Amino acid sequence: MLKKSIYLIIIFILSFILFNYLSTQSKTDKEQTSGAASFLINQQSTDPKRLFLKTWRITKNKYYDPTMNNQDWERWNRRYVDKIKTQEDANVAIDSMIASLNDPYTQYLDREEYKEQTTSIDARIMGIGINIVSVDGNVLIVSVVEGTPAEETGIKAGDIILTVDGKDVRGKTVSDVASLIRGKEGQSVKIELLRNKTKLNKLVTRREIKIKSVKTKLLDKSIGYVQITSFISGDVTKEFIEALTKVQNCEGLIMDLRGNTGGLMPNAVFIADMFMTEGNIVSIVDRNKQLSEIDAQKKAYSINKPMVILVDQASASASEILGAALKENRKAILVGERTFGKAMIQRIIPLPNETGLNLTIAKYLTPKGHDLNKHGITPDYIVEYTEQDFLKNRDPQLDKAKDVVKNLIKSKNRRTHELAKLSAKNTQ
Repeated sequence: MLKKSIYLIIIFILSFILFNYLSTQSKTDKEQTSGAASFLINQQSTDPKRLFLKTWRITKNKYYDPTMNNQDWERWNRRYVDKIKTQEDANVAIDSMIASLNDPYTQYLDREEYKEQTTSIDARIMGIGINIVSVDGNVLIVSVVEGTPAEETGIKAGDIILTVDGKDVRGKTVSDVASLIRGKEGQSVKIELLRNKTKLNKLVTRREIKIKSVKTKLLDKSIGYVQITSFISGDVTKEFIEALTKVQNCEGLIMDLRGNTGGLMPNAVFIADMFMTEGNIVSIVDRNKQLSEIDAQKKAYSINKPMVILVDQASASASEILGAALKENRKAILVGERTFGKAMIQRIIPLPNETGLNLTIAKYLTPKGHDLNKHGITPDYIVEYTEQDFLKNRDPQLDKAKDVVKNLIKSKNRRTHELAKLSAKNTQ
């Protein structure tokens, strides 16, 4: 067993190598950009017409589909360029132009929207301090962060969110509901809850919530549990390393990616590389159909433990990159539900006037060449998690993961014992 200090040194060396490799391969994105979010803000000021033209040109030259969704891209220039007088004019024109691509992942962000995104990358967010999931169409609060506005106003785990500022959220995605709840520091949000068939109304004042993306605990002496809630923070890899040191003496590992909708691609690649000594992690196909492969760094040491990864319908993007890489390289067994199916890669492009563009520039393929977009990953063991399971404090997916990892540990120990016997016999 490596001592903790040596273990950390090796991991940080791998981190340096990997991130330098990625920066030379591609400078993408919401999926591939790393570094301090403050560097993503373009402080340059320009007139609204120039902003529109710059966005039009960048999209034309870099969007992953050269046909621009089978349309004449020049028409947007002809339609708007001489009509733009104010920043609001530019925002409307750019929004309309980008919407014509019919790509939900390509988005123009005005100053406030872009600021909110960069604060998320900086691991800072203005909210109320709750973690939510979507179960059977309902938005459930699974936990309340200690010392946050939500806890102070009496919101509890198990509450069902009905409305946010009067907007019905039933049937909406977790991301959509989270966007409604977040906002400016000091502003209040009105949330209608259902608790034990009783409706409650809470007025909660937003403030900065310190985001911790990785949580860990011991399930028993032999199994470590590490949950990654998001890949968007620049601190994810550091937090993951710290989590692993706490469970490094465990024989098996459960990695929980349920509800993790993605984030920065280098975070997922970095973590996958920790478990691999060779082989493909992910491949990227650009607008010219050129294939770029990101492989594990060849090295003598990697983390080699029996491992199960938990996924669900909300596991997307970077979560799918990590899950597919470890599944197809036979480093982990997947348990849960079919994942979301987002295989498109966005680049974060800072624009003048502190605005920005999330632009789809490529798609990714799994190590075996599968395109997961709109298909997702099918787990090795499909296990559902229902609203009744949540209300009764049951987790059949985690229970199955524990059973699988225990069997993997037994198989590994059996093989080790048999090899030891064989070796002893051959030396006699």
